[in-house]
Amino acid sequence: MFGIHAVRDGLNNPRRQKRRLIVTRNAANQLEDAIAAAGIEPELCDARRFSAPLDPASVHQGAALETEALDWGDVASLCPPEDGRVVLLLDRVSDPHNVGAILRSAEVFGASAVIAPSRHSAPESGALAKAASGALERQPYLRVRNLADTMQDLQKDGYVMIGLAGEVESDIDQAIKATGSAPLGLVLGAEGPGLRDRTRETCDVLACIPSAAEFASLNVSNAAAVSLFAARHHFRSKLQK
Repeated sequence: MFGIHAVRDGLNNPRRQKRRLIVTRNAANQLEDAIAAAGIEPELCDARRFSAPLDPASVHQGAALETEALDWGDVASLCPPEDGRVVLLLDRVSDPHNVGAILRSAEVFGASAVIAPSRHSAPESGALAKAASGALERQPYLRVRNLADTMQDLQKDGYVMIGLAGEVESDIDQAIKATGSAPLGLVLGAEGPGLRDRTRETCDVLACIPSAAEFASLNVSNAAAVSLFAARHHFRSKLQK
């Protein structure tokens, strides 16, 4: 991971296994407290010849941390079927910037986890960590062998799966309200191809985010934020009744 914010959060996370920290003198000064707390010896390097093995276009801000991916555990333990639970399921969303933004929204709106297939989805990487702006350290990001099988396991536990599809007429608010108090799985596909056939067929219902403009559409990270907000508003409204 790279960038001052992402590296600081990684250093401050006791669950994160840290291997190597490369920093410039300026970055080391900014991260002084986090470095001391992590108990890691930084490698100082010249700002003009940053030695970390990163893409040259990476905005590293003079800080790079090599770590192991976080082990969050399994879906069943993180997503018990309690009222008001919401999980987000991503079908082959491979752009790390989109997934990072989705993790931030999932943390803000209280999702239990973000779940994606192991293949053809964004891995835990420096670009994802930077886009997540710290949320990667706090929001469970689970990559599973088969997304549709995981959806079915959650359905057996009482979750209702709502798939986002722009071409259907039922909007997201209507679909969420119809689920009552059941825990929700919000399922989003990659931009362009959308949900794969089996993922779509496994959903209990399909819904859209209505648009005021005929040809307007949201990217997947914005669609995730809107859907999560709608789910949170629904459950809050039910608690107030």
